[in-house]
Amino acid sequence: MKRLQLFFVLLCVALTAPAQVVYEQISSEILGADRQLKIQLPRNYEKNAEKQYPLILIFDGDYLYEPVAGNVDYFSYWEDMPEAVVVGVIQNDRDTDSYYEDVNFLPAEGGAAFMDFIGAELLPMLEDKFRLAPFKMAVGHDLTANFISFDLLREDRMFQAYMALSPDYSPRMQERLLNIIPTIEKPVFYYLATGGSDISALREDILPFHQELKAMNNDHFTYYFDDFEGATHYSLAARAIPTALERLFAMYRPISKKEFKEEMLASTDSPYDYLTKKYETVYKLFQLENKIRVNDFNAAYAAIEKKEDWASLELLGKLARKTYPETMLGNYYLAYYHEQVGEPKRALKEYQNAFLLQEISFLTKDMMLERGDKIKADFGYR
Repeated sequence: MKRLQLFFVLLCVALTAPAQVVYEQISSEILGADRQLKIQLPRNYEKNAEKQYPLILIFDGDYLYEPVAGNVDYFSYWEDMPEAVVVGVIQNDRDTDSYYEDVNFLPAEGGAAFMDFIGAELLPMLEDKFRLAPFKMAVGHDLTANFISFDLLREDRMFQAYMALSPDYSPRMQERLLNIIPTIEKPVFYYLATGGSDISALREDILPFHQELKAMNNDHFTYYFDDFEGATHYSLAARAIPTALERLFAMYRPISKKEFKEEMLASTDSPYDYLTKKYETVYKLFQLENKIRVNDFNAAYAAIEKKEDWASLELLGKLARKTYPETMLGNYYLAYYHEQVGEPKRALKEYQNAFLLQEISFLTKDMMLERGDKIKADFGYR
């Protein structure tokens, strides 16, 4: 098992090769010291000059950066999550950076300074230097998993998502989180993980807290938890990171066969409404304006055919023509719509117009000719 985990981590490191890796140093007036950063930019970052990317900020970047960066590159390559800018903060003295005082158990001295450094210096520098979307995730392990949880207590949160790997919670942290969660009014994601062979004191603290967290009832708070069988305090990170990314960005993924059968077809919404709401939700959750995938257009088209919801097909065609104006996608949907509602002349015109546009997906110029010729033959058009 250990060899398999090591292989997986090395595979993730290898997968970072196609992405752009940058090493930066930031001089902090607040800390009175320089901090080293590891930065991975998405593939084709320079070519996509107008695109903005979520930020994933990794604490304990000296050992957590590579597995996170590798997984992000892998998942985003397959569109299972959005491409992201990944930044690891090197922490040579994590005890000082994570320090909290022993009266109110809130960040103090080095911990308070490090929190100010993140908000006042590091994030502004990254936002100025890179094209960042509003969505930001923090990743921490042990002490730093507790440290990122302090941000969740703030009204002006720096992050919208938190990956807390086997946190060493400070006294009163769980109580404070349980009090703040019902008041959250904007989307927040919180992922918590432990393992069967985790440090006993931490595990005994995490498990009852998980029971309380899963009982929380706030539509703006999305909670995920994993307890990895046999995983130690350190090996659980290699299993939790890909699982967390997969779960946190589940809504972002293209419509799968499972989603098509179990959700789109079963929904009381029309396939058109299901599609548009999916992308509206992605924007609401992640502040990402994504172009609707051709795969997802075709999934909606297939559902419309099964439901014979021709009114939705007209809407889908207009949306596809607006989204992919240089291709025949929208014209094809509209042509098929006009066929189904008994308007062959209009269908013929749409097929003819589609022939002049670029091929896409399963649609070809020969197909448009054949469809048009069939209408001519059936109705005696010339």
